[in-house]
Amino acid sequence: MGGDRDAETVLAGVTIALAHRPDTSFLLFGDSEEITPLLEKFPTLKAVSEVHHCDVAIDMDMKPSQALRHGRKTSSMWQAIDAVNTGKADGAVSAGNTGALMAMSKVILKTLNGIERPAIAAIWPTMKGETVLLDMGATIGGSAEQYFQFAVMGDAYARIIFGLESPRICLLNIGVEEMKGTDSVKQAAELLTASSLNFCGYVEGDGIFQGGVDVVVTDGFTGNVALKTAEGVAKMMSAYLKQVLRSSVFARIGYLFARGGIGALRERMNPDNANGGMFLGLNGVVVKSHGGASPEGIASAVELAIEVAANKMSDKIAVELDEMEEELLASQE
Repeated sequence: MGGDRDAETVLAGVTIALAHRPDTSFLLFGDSEEITPLLEKFPTLKAVSEVHHCDVAIDMDMKPSQALRHGRKTSSMWQAIDAVNTGKADGAVSAGNTGALMAMSKVILKTLNGIERPAIAAIWPTMKGETVLLDMGATIGGSAEQYFQFAVMGDAYARIIFGLESPRICLLNIGVEEMKGTDSVKQAAELLTASSLNFCGYVEGDGIFQGGVDVVVTDGFTGNVALKTAEGVAKMMSAYLKQVLRSSVFARIGYLFARGGIGALRERMNPDNANGGMFLGLNGVVVKSHGGASPEGIASAVELAIEVAANKMSDKIAVELDEMEEELLASQE
């Protein structure tokens, strides 16, 4: 029940998700003295929820190592993830500390066989729809094998979320020419070319939003920089638009005629619609919501967890990894 907003915001979001997925029940981990009275405002959620009291909460600025020492077994974050590990829950969603959530998830759930490091996958809007980008912050740098693993995980994720038979996969690079990029990126391209994945080469930063690719693979440092840059540009464009529309009487009159289109643009760019960073490569489902998400954003993250758990994504990634490993071994013989 952590995050930058209060528990009522989280409960409101879970209630929205419940309305869309009425066959779902919930385990709520946190301060029962705070949560239980608030549930009275959400009777439909109360009817399908269990509140598990936790005395310890992980602060948003706490380092992962500190979180592991301070919150092992006792914190709400730990207990929520452990519920997935023990089979009491099909997935965990948190708006709390990202580093702590990843650290605890790795310790409790552990990575799938064949996965060196988990990755955080996010869904980005494009001019033609949406695309998956990973990693968004779980790693710094990476080997060719790790990029390959990210591609396999991204492929499975895109199949589930977008319903695609053969997602188009690209490596994020500083150019589309074969000779460009770091050694690990070029080596990853060779591995992907030799696989049965639908590898389409390199894509530059400006190509992400054109919609010509379904999965973009990069390391967590680069992916997080790209994410924050995109968010900053979106905020700047929104501020520019407001300034222009308020600049004169004629501009305000023009807004009256264009507000329908502007409203549609605002809805399409609303980050709440794609809220939820999926932790890929773990033996279980964990979704990270933005800490400051609105109820609608929380609902998006919860529904993502429900969808992925229902489709048994971890199992599908494991199967695909085994198939890719057999292909690579065969190609080397």
